[in-house]
Amino acid sequence: MNMRSKAHRPRRSCLAVPGSNTRFLEKAQGLPADQVFLDLEDAVSPLAKESARKNIVHALNTGDWGTKIRAVRVNDWTTRWTYRDVIEVVEGAGQELDCVMLPKVQSADQVVALDLLLTQIETTMGYEVGRIGIEAQIENPRGLINVDAIAASSPRVETIIFGPADFMASINMRSLVVGEQPPGYDVGDAYHYTLMRILTAARAHDKQAIDGPYVQVRDLEGYRRVAGRSAALGFDGKWVLHPDQIEAANQIFAPAQSDYDHAENILDAYAYYTSETGGAKGAVMLGDEMIDEASRKMAHVIAGKGRAAGMTRQDVWRAPLSRQSQEN
Repeated sequence: MNMRSKAHRPRRSCLAVPGSNTRFLEKAQGLPADQVFLDLEDAVSPLAKESARKNIVHALNTGDWGTKIRAVRVNDWTTRWTYRDVIEVVEGAGQELDCVMLPKVQSADQVVALDLLLTQIETTMGYEVGRIGIEAQIENPRGLINVDAIAASSPRVETIIFGPADFMASINMRSLVVGEQPPGYDVGDAYHYTLMRILTAARAHDKQAIDGPYVQVRDLEGYRRVAGRSAALGFDGKWVLHPDQIEAANQIFAPAQSDYDHAENILDAYAYYTSETGGAKGAVMLGDEMIDEASRKMAHVIAGKGRAAGMTRQDVWRAPLSRQSQEN
């Protein structure tokens, strides 16, 4: 699997699983999330972090994770746990691990340090060097300011993730509901700049952009509303904290069936009409719609999301018969 295909694996739903909870580690294996990340950071108390590492190594080595992307979120570099998190998990279960998630990233140097440590472990253990990806979580103003450099810091970087809770605290936002609009802010979306900044940096460096959690886990309507906001912008997925949120994420971050069919039809029609057989045209009509190279680029995005979600076409465009074929 090349670096590009790794970076574009489907991540519509990214399930958070506390590494200290063995029951949740087992249950997560059977849930239909695109990705699971086994957490050593905020979801694990300081007294349980060392035992959580062992739980995660055991779960990765013995569990049946199917086709899920398997990530581990280590503690951030300002803590005393990070290097042992990486060494114990990657040495113990590196062959079963797809990515390491680094929280509270503030500079490209922090990603480079993780990259170097991973390379040393892979070399020592005889793993394929560079196979394990990095997911960088942006959770404070310094990280947001440096997000371009962070996205470009290593070929291992696969995703840029928005961490709303810590970000809200870091800018003194007056709200206690993670991801919701702060009371009194009624002139737009308080998160629009942050989301677009992360999305733009991710796309500029061919990475995926992932939205963070919605902590009101019983409020599915609220989850759908907030997830719909980032999906509309172009984000690839969102964290899920509860099994009930998985189906919503998988649906919201995949295109509607009609949009998927239309995108595939645009690609087929454009490929035909720009060919010699189709007349080598640059702009043509598809029904009542004019399509050209810009249309192809937009359709490629939607079709790619649909294919990653495993969608199948229900409406397939057919090239017109040539005049000679009609006469025969």
